[in-house]
Amino acid sequence: MKITVAVDYGIRALQYLARQKPGKVCLISEISREQDIPVKFLAKIMQSLSKGNLVKSYRGVKGGFTLSRPPEEVTLRDAVECLEGPVSIIGCLSQPGKCVRSATCLVRPAWQDAQDQMLNALEKTDLKSISEDSTYKISGNS
Repeated sequence: MKITVAVDYGIRALQYLARQKPGKVCLISEISREQDIPVKFLAKIMQSLSKGNLVKSYRGVKGGFTLSRPPEEVTLRDAVECLEGPVSIIGCLSQPGKCVRSATCLVRPAWQDAQDQMLNALEKTDLKSISEDSTYKISGNS
């Protein structure tokens, strides 16, 4: 699996929002400037994050974005799947019936293990843990 630019920018925008005081509404231009993300691309990303209920959008003069829930409740998996869909390192894992070899494939368990480990890391990593100034740690691995 390759992390797309949209996911990278989306996570950077979410990190920025996570660093703000709870309830602070941030303009898209502010997020764009502070995170060095093109405004038009960021607008599309924020729309997807809003549809995925990761951010709340506010219209009007005081419009902008906030996180829809506390940063410790938003995982990297939430962000990746919101922007790119279900995570799968190889098609046969997301569509088991599609491959005629899946029942006898000797490498499939290795792909499954790799995907499970990646999903576990994405699920254990929340916005709070990657938005603080302290050294990054996966939650639960002290």
